[in-house]
Amino acid sequence: MPAKTLYETDLKSLPKVHQGKVRDIYAVGDKHLLIVTTDRLSAFDVILPTPIPDKGKILTEVSSFWFNRFADLIPNQLADIPLQQAIPNPDECELVQGRAIVVKKLKALPIEAIVRGYIIGSGWKDYQNSGEVCGIQLPTGLQLADKLPQAIYTPSSKAAVGEHDENIDFDATVELVGIELAEQIKQVSIDIYTRAADYARERGIIIADTKFEFGIDANNQLTIIDEMLTPDSSRFWQANSYQPGISPESFDKQYVRDYLETLVADNQWNKQAPGPELPQAVIDNTSQKYQQALQRLRS
Repeated sequence: MPAKTLYETDLKSLPKVHQGKVRDIYAVGDKHLLIVTTDRLSAFDVILPTPIPDKGKILTEVSSFWFNRFADLIPNQLADIPLQQAIPNPDECELVQGRAIVVKKLKALPIEAIVRGYIIGSGWKDYQNSGEVCGIQLPTGLQLADKLPQAIYTPSSKAAVGEHDENIDFDATVELVGIELAEQIKQVSIDIYTRAADYARERGIIIADTKFEFGIDANNQLTIIDEMLTPDSSRFWQANSYQPGISPESFDKQYVRDYLETLVADNQWNKQAPGPELPQAVIDNTSQKYQQALQRLRS
């Protein structure tokens, strides 16, 4: 395994409370958590056995960039606690440097807040079947990857590891969290996406869609958690080669999904765990795409 990868962690100085598809989470006292973003990659809700070098560091840096940029719109999970203070063991602190953050402990809400500016992925499949996405009627005659007249909010339920998220409509989110929070989540998600898409477009990236996760604090204040507008949680397309009707070139894990689909087509994989090992060329190209996304956003 390349030296720059971190597939999973087992910190002894803090209690581990959860291991997700990509992130390992530890308790820091009673009110904070340590989130370590590893180099694991999941596709089709399966955690692949091959890490992507520096992916966790890139995702952490991209998220932190957006958290700070949109702090005026919504509070975020970041806590003002240095990593060295949170992790007593200096060797463990060095191990996760650049890929670990200390966050407030919040109550996570059971919604994936998805915003789409273009029609692709599961939204495209729903549109082909019904002309709708999450109960929203769309114009007829759209092509794959077409830009939508305006960004739409298409939430999904939040599934456990190994299970699939399911698209739901807005009314279902009201049942899950109540009308006030549901409205707030919808509006702030669209606002963030719209502003981020404009920013990225000037730097040669089309953000086709993205997902946000939210939590609430003891005062019921909505707070953005997990990750924000990363190549894992969003589709980042190359603006200069984009055209409707085909799957666009991307700076995200769609490249890996496309490779895996060739294995599915050849009956070498059935989209069930365990996932297949990735060849070196796919690993290298994926790592480069993530790095390019970060560089463009920071330019």
